[in-house]
Amino acid sequence: MISMELIKLLLVFLVILVLLWLKRPLWQAIACSILLSFFIFQIPVFSICSILWLAVFSKSTGTILLSFYTITFLQRMLEKRNLLMTAESSLNHLFHNRRITTMLAPIFIGLLPSAGAVYICGSIVDSSCGDYLSKEDKTFVTSYYRHIPESFLPTYSSILIALGLAGVETGDFLLSMLPAVGILIFLGYIFYLRKIPREIANDGGMSKKAAFGQLANSLWTIAAAIILIIAFQLEVYIATPLVIVAAFFFYRFTMREIKPFFLSALEPKIIVNTLLIMIFKEVLTYTDVISQLPDLFSALPIPTYLAFALIFFFGSIVGGSTAIIVLCLPLAFAAIPNGGAALMMLLMSSSYCAMQVSPTHVCLALVTEYFHTGMGDLLKRTLPVILIFFFLVLLYYRVLTALILI
Repeated sequence: MISMELIKLLLVFLVILVLLWLKRPLWQAIACSILLSFFIFQIPVFSICSILWLAVFSKSTGTILLSFYTITFLQRMLEKRNLLMTAESSLNHLFHNRRITTMLAPIFIGLLPSAGAVYICGSIVDSSCGDYLSKEDKTFVTSYYRHIPESFLPTYSSILIALGLAGVETGDFLLSMLPAVGILIFLGYIFYLRKIPREIANDGGMSKKAAFGQLANSLWTIAAAIILIIAFQLEVYIATPLVIVAAFFFYRFTMREIKPFFLSALEPKIIVNTLLIMIFKEVLTYTDVISQLPDLFSALPIPTYLAFALIFFFGSIVGGSTAIIVLCLPLAFAAIPNGGAALMMLLMSSSYCAMQVSPTHVCLALVTEYFHTGMGDLLKRTLPVILIFFFLVLLYYRVLTALILI
């Protein structure tokens, strides 16, 4: 039986969906849901103050905002030297296929574990797609392909935590995820990328070697930041400023050119959205509703693997991927002792699906802000693709486990 706390939670999310459907800005939907949560969960004033303090002044909030600021600063530098346009042109010269350019750029930049990276992705996708896709479709394509690496790469903290808790070998997990990643890429292609013509304008006879050199010159800053993060385990907000300093000298910037970026890299709307989302997450954490999900789904007449897949899906929407991983991953592997890489693939894919439609996902606020679209428009395009992917992953899990048992 559904508890009253879960019913209250459903009401809170219903308010968000209704306001987004009414075309209200995300910050209004989140702000109303926060106020409603304070009321229906009867949170004391002292606890409200504590929630606000934790959300605004926590390390995670500061890390997100600082990472976003430094990535945006780097983006301003790349735009000043027209390097994003050059990178798109280089990809077109290399592959002679507009669809591949639109797909590869967000996936590559998505290797950078920072919410601000969606701005760089958006710039390339916008230019590459031109008028062949609406701005709402471009919002989806940018968000969808930029987040594919987040589903499986250990550059993201949630994946690292999951691997540690499950005791699954990284290589086994990555191998099991390859077909799932292939499905993601294929679905995005079928639904949207095939609307874009393959052909590009005459490339002027540039050789592939020259195009590759031009691409390296344009995007070495992103590659360098990724290497610093992966190889040296630096935080984004530390790695990116180091790259910014190197780019300052490499591209021969002057202080006069750089000075405006210190202010323009601040995005007030994004700061407000981020703070509200972090407050909302703290409210959900305080209610501890997420801990009731295992009991709810375990009572359903469905297979254990499906129950945990649903727990990870709805739990990630409510509390984020990291929270559900810490809380429920050990439970899942205790319930399915021989789950191994196959179970890990299923649970991480479920969590990935949820984060693409979760109002607590900061990146969704950023990408809709970049293209000046609504969150409702993004969710309307994302949900059908994600649900199809979720169904196909369940089938893939059954096949994978059957092959392992043979």
